[in-house]
Amino acid sequence: MLKLSSYLFLSIPILLITGPFLSDLALSLIAILFLIEVFKNKKFELFHNKFFYLFFSFYVYLILNSLLQNQNIDSLKISLSYFRFGVFSLAVVYIINNDNQILKKLYYIFLITFSVLILDGFIQFFYGKNILGYPLSVGPRVSSLFNDELILGSYLSRLFPIFFALLIFLNKKINRVQYTFNYLIFIFAEVLVYLSGERVAFFYMNFAAVFTLLAVKDFKKLRIGILLSSLTLIFIISFTFPNTKQRVVNQTFDQMGLFSDKENMIFSHQHHDLYKTAINITKDNLYFGVGVKNFRNKCSLDKYKISVFSCSTHPHNTYIQLLVELGLVGLIIGLTLLIFISVYILKHFQSLISGKYYFTDFQVCLISAILISLWPFAPTGNVFNNWLNIVYYFPVGILLWSLEQKPKFDLKDLTKDQ
Repeated sequence: MLKLSSYLFLSIPILLITGPFLSDLALSLIAILFLIEVFKNKKFELFHNKFFYLFFSFYVYLILNSLLQNQNIDSLKISLSYFRFGVFSLAVVYIINNDNQILKKLYYIFLITFSVLILDGFIQFFYGKNILGYPLSVGPRVSSLFNDELILGSYLSRLFPIFFALLIFLNKKINRVQYTFNYLIFIFAEVLVYLSGERVAFFYMNFAAVFTLLAVKDFKKLRIGILLSSLTLIFIISFTFPNTKQRVVNQTFDQMGLFSDKENMIFSHQHHDLYKTAINITKDNLYFGVGVKNFRNKCSLDKYKISVFSCSTHPHNTYIQLLVELGLVGLIIGLTLLIFISVYILKHFQSLISGKYYFTDFQVCLISAILISLWPFAPTGNVFNNWLNIVYYFPVGILLWSLEQKPKFDLKDLTKDQ
């Protein structure tokens, strides 16, 4: 059972490339196998930690909200099945504790997937088609093996900090040739995020880079070398192929009304009107929202509608979606998590003043992967999207495991009740 869970865990970075179905199936099976193990051997203490208490509170509220606020079968299905994500994170802790080679194997999985995507992505950029014949998207935008799903940048930017963390974890076991190869992979990964045309992904990549650079102890030169090298390449590509900066730079400034006579917008006209519509809906549903997956049904009503851009499947911001669909109660639970992790990040930076480090470099990278998912000031995908939630919770389990490993300071209070 443990071996199967390990294989499924290792398969997730690969299966994420295929879409949400197989990766979600792997995650769900891991959660089920873990629950069987817990109940079979009565290991209920594995659930006794602050992360799971907070997650379970959110989960219970989701169900109550779907039952009382929004009698919608799709909403209830999402709420009931959401339990698997929190259980998955605990299962990851259990898997790593019982397989001391799993992180080394995971590192090689990331190395292979990133290498394939980078090679394929640059073939697509320079030749117009990738190795499977998928054409370069309009923009031009590189999509590689994701084809018409333009999420290559999201995949690379969100998983990059985990990959970098694994390199740090295995640093002493990697020879100079491997180290150099990793260095090149990291540089080209950042460039490829830019070429994907995903502006939020490009922001996430650089936000995580700056955060890591400021917070790590021993890998500052490596991280700044990667960042400067990638930005130099991006600068050269932008002038060699002027169309590459059209979406990421020119279009962003134009849509936000920066450096022009246009009205200033929050990210774009579309995003701006979505947010205003969501706020209008919230005014009538302040405390408990309109229910999970119900923004799409309310945004087209004349009393809330702002313009032709007012409606979408979700409002394209995590915290606005929590507010409009789950009300102040849901928003407070979401903000609690953000505040919780922000407090410990501040403790880490405070400890830097005295030359100490509250978190290890490995943990800093994992935190950066979580922090970009919690960052409030950026357009985002659907909070309840399966693919995104797999990416959200993947680093959480690894971080929880790390925090249990003989912490230098009082890290254990993050995961264990006192």
